[in-house]
Amino acid sequence: MNATTEPFTPSADLAKPSVADAVVGHEASPLFIRKPSPDDGWGIYELVKSCPPLDVNSAYAYLLLATQFRDSCAVATNEEGEIVGFVSGYVKSNAPDTYFLWQVAVGEKARGTGLARRLVEAVMTRPEMAEVHHLETTITPDNQASWGLFRRLADRWQAPLNSREYFSTDQLGGEHDPENLVRIGPFQTDQI
Repeated sequence: MNATTEPFTPSADLAKPSVADAVVGHEASPLFIRKPSPDDGWGIYELVKSCPPLDVNSAYAYLLLATQFRDSCAVATNEEGEIVGFVSGYVKSNAPDTYFLWQVAVGEKARGTGLARRLVEAVMTRPEMAEVHHLETTITPDNQASWGLFRRLADRWQAPLNSREYFSTDQLGGEHDPENLVRIGPFQTDQI
């Protein structure tokens, strides 16, 4: 059988850079928040590597997030196009009213600007998230920056925050701190 295979061509919306969802920061050094594109995969990987204590996944995983999960992820870039912030997550298939936030990374150059909150809110206010009323994530007990972010989000959204142990150290191979499941909600995305 002589079957010909058409070369893969990304859909038009993946091949073109996205328009910024938001412009944040100071006029002298604005940051642009948008959906990721395939060209962002390596930059996301490099950003996460520079943000301990985040777990670093493979460059391939970040490329998948930038393509297959782009509607539920966001990047922030500076005027030079450098990725200085990233948030990843997905709407849970078994709970379509819940967004599970996987990672938030903010590079050194953008820390202290409120970028992490703005990245999360940029995703949560997209039309694709209209039916989402809960946000979940996991946080290690000692990650004070993440605890602070999620407490601020709950306060801003006027929604309860609950947590419980989710993955134990043993479940994580004995070399990783336990992860608490943190849940914010219910909230209304049109009020974020």
